[in-house]
This record gives sequence, structure tokens and C-alpha cells, in this order.
Amino acid sequence: MIKVNHSLCTLCEICVGVCPFSALMREDDKIVVLDTCRLCKICLKHCPENALSLEVTASRSEHNLADYSGVLVVAECSGDSVHPVTYELIGKGRELADKAGEKLSCVVIGHDIADICDQLLEYGVDRCYAVDYPELAQMRVEPYTNALEEVSLKIKPSIVLLAATPTGRTLAPRLATRLRTGLTADCTTLEVRNGSELVQIRPAFGGNIMAQIVTPKHRPQLATMRYKVMEPAVKERKPDARVETLQLLANQLESKAQVVKSRRKPPEESISDAEIIVAAGRGVRSEQSLAMVAELAALLGGQLGVTRPLVENGWADYTRQIGLSGRTVRPKLLITCGISGAVQFTASITGAETVVAINSDENAPIFKNAHYGLVGDLNEIVPALIDGLREV
Repeated sequence: MIKVNHSLCTLCEICVGVCPFSALMREDDKIVVLDTCRLCKICLKHCPENALSLEVTASRSEHNLADYSGVLVVAECSGDSVHPVTYELIGKGRELADKAGEKLSCVVIGHDIADICDQLLEYGVDRCYAVDYPELAQMRVEPYTNALEEVSLKIKPSIVLLAATPTGRTLAPRLATRLRTGLTADCTTLEVRNGSELVQIRPAFGGNIMAQIVTPKHRPQLATMRYKVMEPAVKERKPDARVETLQLLANQLESKAQVVKSRRKPPEESISDAEIIVAAGRGVRSEQSLAMVAELAALLGGQLGVTRPLVENGWADYTRQIGLSGRTVRPKLLITCGISGAVQFTASITGAETVVAINSDENAPIFKNAHYGLVGDLNEIVPALIDGLREV
């Protein structure tokens, strides 16, 4: 941080004028540094009295790396139900912990969560940390972040895994800031090397490369992973598995947010959970053709998926988008219609059991990812499939 030596400062305000971020200002008889400071150090060079200096403070996570051990999974639950992504995180966490020769823990935050904690212990978790308070019955950012910070400081995990869901994406950056450590979002693969160093792999530069990211000097190593990119954990209760309760102070349960009751429509089934998907891409050139693809999906008892161009055209809702900027899917059957097969799309369908591709270009990259390929005009092939299904 930039530190002001007020005994040397003459209040000339030269530093205030040269700061490109307006991060310095005069308050009464002092120069103060605002949160907008970007540490460019221009003010240090222009201060005629050398009253400004750069102060480096050791962050809380800059400890001996040997003090950190184990994998911590942040469970995601609502009421008495556990989000399926939690079991995928536990499965990946168990794999990483076994390779590093360390323990796997999970933390559950909520109210009346005893049954959930016992349930998670059946899936290879060594310790389950329960943060159980009525104030935590609904997700609120401040107390949930406080709880994650407390358990992280208590057990000092080397790795912390969260889901790349709205909840996980809200809590992960706040936790990383509290612990002064790094965060890699939307990972598709995680590996460990050199003991417990986490290699966090995710698409970068629009999906053109797969970046390998490490956090060599700070702990814990934080990562979020998308739903449906990992194999769920299998039941295997550890002999010494148990639940431990974590206590919070009254002020840690306080939140500035207020719970507002509203009437909502029942949530629709997420495309990430669909077992059959018919996906439309740029090759579907009209809303009429898209309606035809949607009809095929309905006849198969599945859901309609789309790529980004169709969402940008306003033809479909963003919740149906498949790709790096949309959803990751693992259906039993995926039929692609007019999708070329760019890596932004194919990276999100790697878990599909059977892929059928329909495209007029026989050299389209999608055929490299497909189990079955149909080369031809989708406006001829899809109606033929619909007629055949109607006959059946």
C-alpha cells in the first residue's frame, strides 16, 4: 500500500494532481489514499518531500506451505437437498486427496443440516464441518463468506474446491480476497503434482488454448469447477469419518442483505441435467428451422439446446446455451444440428455418451467429436427424423 508520512508532507497536493486514478485526496490537514489506488507509484516519483512510500505487508496466506494440507470441498445445498455438483466435487476432491496422500473434508453451511452432513460422509469424506444456524437457512453473502473463512483458517486446507454455480461464483472471489490467495474459475480439469501443487486447467483466449494455472506461493489454492464436467463420487464411508461443528460469533452471522419474499415460477429443468438434448447452431438460419429442431427434441423427450449466435439473435434464452460461456452438459444422447464444432462448444460436451452430428459440411470439426455423422441439409434430415418418430 501507499503510506503517507504526515510529518514530512507539506500538503502541496502535487501527488493529488498527478494520480491518474484519483486515488489521493486531501482531507482537512492530511493526504489520504483511497481504495482506487492501483500502486502505479507515480505519486512517489513526483512528491518533492519524499513523504510517500510503498509499504509491503505480508499477506495472511504467505506462510510455510507445509502448514497447509488436505482438500476442502464447499458443499452446496438448498433446504434439505444437496446440489448434484457437490458429489462431483467430492469425487474430484477424493481423487486429488488420494494422489497427495492427504485428507478430504467438506463444509456444509445452513440450518438443520445434520442429515446432509451424515449423507455426505457416505461418499468418502474424512471430515464434514457443519456451520448450523437459523440465520444461515438462506444463502447470504457476508455470513457464508465468514463461515468459509473460519473453516479455512481452522483446518488450513491446501486446496479448496467450489462449484461454478451462481452461489460458488459469488463466494469464491470473496474467500480468495479474505485469504489473500489466487482463484481459477471454471476449471475443466484438476491435477496435483509435486506433492499437493494444484494444476488448474481451463480454456483461455476464447477456448483456443487450454491454460495450466498454478498458485506456487500462496495457500489455499482455490478453484471452481463446472457442473457435469466431473464424475460423481461413489459411496465409500471412511472408518474414522465424522462431523465436526464450527461455531461463529454473533457479528459473523449479521448481514446487510434483507430476505425478500417473492412469487416465482417453479424452476424449469436445467439443460445441464437433461439426458437427451437436440442442439441448434449457426446452420439453423431461421426461427422456423429452430422450431423444427425444438419439435425433434420434444418428440425424443429431451430439451432444446443452442449455441451462442442463436442467443445473440434473440431466438433462444441464454439458459439453453451450451458452450464455454453457457452450460456444460453430459447427456446420454446429444444431436447437433448445424453446429460446426468449435472448441468453445466441444469443450462443454465431452461427457456426452452418444453424439450424433448433422452438418452439410463433411469436413466440419464436429464430426471428430461425433459417434455418428449425417452429412446433408438439416432442413431435409430433421423432418425425416420427425416423421420416423411420429410413425413409431
